[in-house]
Parts: sequence; structure tokens; C-alpha cells
Amino acid sequence: MSGYPISIQESIKKLEQTRSFRLTQEIPRLSFSEREQLLKECHPDYRPDSIKEVRVGPNKGERLTNKLADLLEAKSSLKPDKIDLQFIDHEVDILVIGGGGAGVSAALIAQERGASVLLATKLRIGDSNTIMAEGGIAAATQCNDTPERHFLDTIGGGRFKNKKDLVSALVHDAPLMVEWLKDLGCMFDTHDNGDFVVSFAGGQQRRRVHSCKDTSGLEFMRVIRDELYNRKIPVLEYCPAIELLLDEEGKSAGAILKNIETGEHLIVKAKAVILATGGIGRLHPCDFPTTNHYGATADGLVIAYRAGANLLHMDHIQFHPTGAMWPEQMLGQLITEACRGNGSHLVNINGDRFINELETRDTVSSAILREVKDRGNGIPTPTGKEGIWLDTPLINIRGDAGKLDRMFAGIVHRFNEYGIDVRKEPIMIFPTQHYQNGGVEIDSDARTSVAGIYAAGECSGGVQGINRLGGNSLLDIFVFGHRSANNACEYVKKVKVGKLSLRHITEYNRQLDEVGINNGLTSPILLPDYTREAVKIKSYN
Repeated sequence: MSGYPISIQESIKKLEQTRSFRLTQEIPRLSFSEREQLLKECHPDYRPDSIKEVRVGPNKGERLTNKLADLLEAKSSLKPDKIDLQFIDHEVDILVIGGGGAGVSAALIAQERGASVLLATKLRIGDSNTIMAEGGIAAATQCNDTPERHFLDTIGGGRFKNKKDLVSALVHDAPLMVEWLKDLGCMFDTHDNGDFVVSFAGGQQRRRVHSCKDTSGLEFMRVIRDELYNRKIPVLEYCPAIELLLDEEGKSAGAILKNIETGEHLIVKAKAVILATGGIGRLHPCDFPTTNHYGATADGLVIAYRAGANLLHMDHIQFHPTGAMWPEQMLGQLITEACRGNGSHLVNINGDRFINELETRDTVSSAILREVKDRGNGIPTPTGKEGIWLDTPLINIRGDAGKLDRMFAGIVHRFNEYGIDVRKEPIMIFPTQHYQNGGVEIDSDARTSVAGIYAAGECSGGVQGINRLGGNSLLDIFVFGHRSANNACEYVKKVKVGKLSLRHITEYNRQLDEVGINNGLTSPILLPDYTREAVKIKSYN
């Protein structure tokens, strides 16, 4: 018996009737001008209420996503004159803030290079977007592929807004990252002869996404977390950073952490800080559901900004085309792009395809929004939402009968829990907020504009441009996790930290008062507010 309501099953019959035709159908890619027009008409970034001007700080006068702008215009939760900076709880060479893939890989490399390291994380080690990444890691490892092709795809996918030196670093380090993970013990999908299984992702010219079934990020995190524990690198869990410390010269000097279980403040003195705090999803930009983990509340962006670091591309947010729409208990959960890369179709209520499934994520998301909102071809749910079909049975039909179970075991299991067999029935999907795109601006050495502060992974900005390609996020965290650690290790050899200071917080608060800003918020917020009064997440159907 199907887990879909009877009212939905009529549309499934239409989908099944059009399969044989769709298997012979070719849908051409959109031209550049067609894509740009579609994005301007339908993508949430272009809604008038999605961005607003920030009135203080390094990006003063620029328009950023509105919920981040609100946090940047909020005062610190700290009272600088109440904090005694003479009592230092921890002193190290390098403080890594964040316990996902970027933070843990940075800590491993820094310790390997001989630096004293402390890793602090808001929740537990591994509680991050890394473990929720399904599709895999992109790298040009195949004989028909090159880093140069990967570079061109990434630049085009980022709509030519990427920092080219960062993209060059990303694609040339990519094969090394795959080998590093493999050597640590990650169980990549391989053919019988031991060669990597590689898949397409939207916007990629070649098959270059290396996977571990549909739990790639979880597998990578499992292995590097064990490595962290085995090396006995000190870790503070449930201790997010609430402000960065500078010295009298404006250099990085550490951070103030807050133990969220006890409320205690901890002062960490460090010669260098690596920010690896992840993304913004739990602020729910444009009021969409999100694939992001519970702690993704833009903390690193807020504290780096108050310390003087520039932000980049924070007017563009990535919406993944395929977030779960039904059952509603799974609303917004990621359905990996690898499903489309392995042959599933996007199909409307009448059983028709309407976009090439391997267009870039921003393009496919916009096409789905257009199909549902403008053309009226969405599939309605009993609760008044609408979605589009992802025809997953095609993966087995086009490959072999066991491919879904072999490559997408996690998805098969999750939907089985609700009586939906994705080997026989499609998945109802709708775009969901997935990735930050921009962040704290870095150079190819992962340096920010503040001496001694580095950033890696989703909290950094520049490498992805204003739209990320599938497979490049798991790559980003390891490439710049490594680069941030290597360059921080060189930096700490020659720097001396002066007197610890929170003067930059006092000055930032003064600027807010001078402009007359008092929005009643304090930031960073650390955890999202899901009280009944606060929840305003809409489906935007």
C-alpha cells in the first residue's frame, strides 16, 4: 500500500504513462540569456524582500540577505567592560572554531605540522552540514577529465563571480583530497577492478563526483573524527565562540567561548584562529525550509564581521532543487543531486519534464518554482502545499534492478519508514535552502582581511561564486581546511600576540548607536528559535 494519499496517486499514474516517451526525450540546456532571465523572474534571491542594506561595518552600504543583515546590526551579547581578559582558560597556537569537516581537517593538519591546537565546537564533533552531505566530492581523477575542465565548470556554475585564484586552488588540490580521504580509510564506491565510481552533477561536463553511497559526508566525518580522537587533539564541545579577541594592533588573539550547558565564558588566547562554523540555513533565508543542521546560524560571519573581516556574495543563497515535500515529517530534507545524475527525471502533475535535470542548481530550482507558481503544474498535497515529482524508479530502469539499493540506501530506507518505495514510486520534492554560497572573504591561503584569522568551508566566501556546483562543498571544506591550517602554522611561527582586547566590540556598538540602530536583537544567536511565535517558514507555493 502506498504511503502517498489517494489524491496524489492519480498524478503518479500519469507519470508512469509518460516514462517510455521521456526515456527517448532530449531536453536541451538553456542558453546563458535564458538562464539569466529565468533566475531574475523566479529565483528567491531576486525577491524584493530577500535582501537589505547593512548600515555598519566593513560591508556598509551593500545589500545582504535580510536575516543576516539583521544579525550584523545587532549588538553583542557580551558586555566588554564586564569581561576580565587577564584570566585565560586556554592558550594555544591555533584555535579552530567548528567541528565539521573543515574544522576537523584543519585541526588534523595543524597538529601534524607541530602546532598546539584546540578545537571548539557549538554542539558535538560532527554535528554539522558535513554529515548531511549525500552526493560526494568532486575531483578530476578520470582520464577524460582535467582540473582545467573542473575550473571552467566551477566558474560557469558560480556565474563568473568566483575568485579565480580560489577556484584554481580548489580544482588542483581536489585529487589530493580524494587520495587523503581514501588513505585515511574512507570507503569510496568502486567498481570490481577498484576504480572509483564517479557520477555527474548539475553543471559538470564530466563524471567527477566520488561517493560513498548516499552518505558520503557521514562517511568522511566518521573517518576524520576517529583520526581526531586517535591523535588526542583537545576538543571543547558545546562551546561556541561568541566573540573573537584581537590585540592592540588589531591582530587575531583568540576568542571568547560560551559553555551552553553552564553559561560559563571561557577565554582562549591563540596566535591564529581558523573559522569553520558552517552556514546560515537555520536563519531560514526567504522563509524556506532548509537541509542544514541545527547549529547553522551564521555565528562565524557575525563575529568575523565585528572583528573587521569583509563578507562576500552574501546577497545570494543556494536553494537545492530537490528537498523532500512529502511526507511532511521530512519537509526540506535533502534528496541528493546524484539521483538526477543517475537518470531520474523531474516531472510535473501531468507527467511532463520541463527542464534539463543537469542544469545548475539555481536554474533547476527556478524552473521548479516557475512550474509550480507560474504555470500551475504542481502536485497538491492534502495540507495545501505543492511539489514536483522526482522519478526515482528510472534509476533502476536505466541501470540495473539493484542500483537504488546500492547507491541510495539512505534514501530508500528513509522513505520506506513512511510506506513509500522509491524503487517503484517517485519522490515529491520542492526547493529547499541548502548552502550559503558566500561568506567571510578569503584568499587562496584561506586568509581573511584580519591578520591571523583564517576561514574554511561554508563560512568562507569567494570560491563558489554566487552558485555552487554539486560535489564542490565537500571538496571546499577539505581543500581550505588543509590550506588554512598550513598557512596558519607558518603565521604562528613569526607572530607575537599582544594584550587581549574587546575594543572592537565597544567600537562596533558605538557605531550602531551613532546610526540609531536598535533592533532588539543580540548576536550571534547560537541556536534557532522554533517557538510557535517565531516560526514563519512558508512553502512559497
